[in-house]
Amino acid sequence: MSLPYLALGAAIVLEVIGTSLLQKSEQFSRILPTMGMAVCYLISFYLLSVSLKVLPLGVAYAIWSALGVALVAMIGLLVFGQRLDLPAILGLGLIVAGVIVINLFSKTVGH
Repeated sequence: MSLPYLALGAAIVLEVIGTSLLQKSEQFSRILPTMGMAVCYLISFYLLSVSLKVLPLGVAYAIWSALGVALVAMIGLLVFGQRLDLPAILGLGLIVAGVIVINLFSKTVGH
């Protein structure tokens, strides 16, 4: 796997951790989750910028958002006990399917 995709993958993981810490920060009233969230977001955006040296913005952002949304939904379910109904699950599936289509068939993405 190439460096831009590794940077993007790490950026997504850190953004998901940051978003999970945002939930734990209780509207910034808890200092450690708030600080962890800020650090995760800062490093995440830096790594996203690294991936943008090679990847087109729209493609990188599509991957970022689709995987981020799916991972945060799973964390919401497993960690925070937040349930999704069938339309939400189908919608998430369509988002992820869209990114798969872009990566497999678009000439915008360098293969």
